[in-house]
Amino acid sequence: MDDLQQLRGRIDETDEKILSLFMQRMELCKGVAEYKKIHDMPVFQSGREQQVVDRIKALTGDKSLEAGTAALFTTIMDISKILQNRAINRVFNENYTVPDFDGAKNIGCQGTEGANSEAAARLIFGSRPVKFYRTFEDVFRAVQSGELDYGVLPVHNSTAGSVDSTYDLMAKYDIFTVREVCLEINHCLAAKNDIPVSDVACVYSHPQALAQCSDFLTLNHLKNKDYGNTATAAEKVAASADGDNIAAICSPECAKRLGLTIIADNITDCQLNRTRFVCIARELQVDPQSDAITVMLTIPHTEGSLYRLLTKFYVNGMNLLRIENRPIRDGSFDVRFYLDFSGKLSDPTVQAVLCDLDQNLEYFRLLGTFKNE
Repeated sequence: MDDLQQLRGRIDETDEKILSLFMQRMELCKGVAEYKKIHDMPVFQSGREQQVVDRIKALTGDKSLEAGTAALFTTIMDISKILQNRAINRVFNENYTVPDFDGAKNIGCQGTEGANSEAAARLIFGSRPVKFYRTFEDVFRAVQSGELDYGVLPVHNSTAGSVDSTYDLMAKYDIFTVREVCLEINHCLAAKNDIPVSDVACVYSHPQALAQCSDFLTLNHLKNKDYGNTATAAEKVAASADGDNIAAICSPECAKRLGLTIIADNITDCQLNRTRFVCIARELQVDPQSDAITVMLTIPHTEGSLYRLLTKFYVNGMNLLRIENRPIRDGSFDVRFYLDFSGKLSDPTVQAVLCDLDQNLEYFRLLGTFKNE
């Protein structure tokens, strides 16, 4: 029997042969790409792919290895499709403009003056007037109708996770993300009068703010209720009767503006508590500084479908920055994925990946670009 070192040597020799054959196959794929380009044929042809997989499984000769050989050749074909898309050099989307943040006149966010969304909007638009809307969906509607040039909404918090409603609305409305900003969030507990925390009858705030301060609420046995926004919750407290003893989780700035008393400060579960906000527009706009792409897609309920999706980014040397998923809400258990990955829209490799995703997935949509910070 060969010793381990000899076996590893033979494996290395075999790997070299496999690599040589792989390179030969990729050279042949270049010819296929040229033919498809000349004849304006799509890169993806599902019938041909299934033929290859069925043939390989039949040739395997070992039932226990059929799934492995199918996975191997499926990956090889996925790499082939990526290279073909690069060679054909089709453009996925070239109809976009450059954002005009300096010239924007109509800017909006959910909530009221003093809301964190307003603070995020100020990071982009400075001291220009901001229109406030009752709900996140009202902001999306205003952007899609043209009433707003840009809308600013929270999308992810470092403590409480995704803002699910924003992701759901991205799927519902035909809008694009054009920028992201990150805001450090500091929550306090504010009441109309200087009362002990133990006397608070109920705490009101946005569900995300309540989640970000869950440890504090639990420790102090405080009843709490969802409210539309941290700033509107603070307004509710300011307008309440003296004996109601209700409080709001909001920013210290908001509490001071409304004349509320801060009865507990720095109450977030994590000291470093940040929220990422997206700026949305009606049309695709690409800032020259943007170095990340965001997309929305679904994948089939087949073995290895998520692995195959991730392979596309790995082969192209693209870093996945974030993966989120949300239920489609059609009565099924299907989910919709939201992916952020590194890359510029002007890069031919990014264009090849976008074409590949568009051709191979049942549902795919480019959501926009942004500068990853």
